[in-house]
Amino acid sequence: MRQLAIAVLLILPLLHGCTAALIGGAAAGGYMVAEDRRTMGTMTEDEGIEIKAASRIGNRFKEAVHINVTSYNRMVLLTGEVPDAATKAGVERIARAVENVRGVYNELAIAGVSSYTVRSNDSLITSKVKGRFVDAGKFHALHVKVVTENSIVYLMGLVKKQEAQDATEIARTTSGVQRVVRVFEYID
Repeated sequence: MRQLAIAVLLILPLLHGCTAALIGGAAAGGYMVAEDRRTMGTMTEDEGIEIKAASRIGNRFKEAVHINVTSYNRMVLLTGEVPDAATKAGVERIARAVENVRGVYNELAIAGVSSYTVRSNDSLITSKVKGRFVDAGKFHALHVKVVTENSIVYLMGLVKKQEAQDATEIARTTSGVQRVVRVFEYID
């Protein structure tokens, strides 16, 4: 079971936005659902929020932006690059307007669109952080969502304070990580 968890964690960054069925069928999906602290309804809402927000943002801003929309427990994290402050605010407005969104963390950078090389490096960093979570064994790795943008690691999840501290320290000491931003909700 541990090998399955490691395989899932290493593959996930490469398939951002894909369903669990694509990475291992019902077994992997069932395992992930059973270990998630969110309800099945909330997980479904999160997926819908990501799809709706990304689609609306893409339709409005097209190729001028590179945006990642990550929803966890109906809290949206926006990462990526936009050309100016007005676009940054516009993207946030679109995300906030999506049904069921409780709040938005706008971490968009005003910068040129990142290269595929940078994005590939970000995927590698995400995989390394998740792998180190599993190796450390201090908390269940599926309780923490890892998003990496331009070598900045964002950590989301419904976690206990000690889990947040452990996850932050592991991420902070992972090679390639420039900074760690905590976007947790605490359950204790």
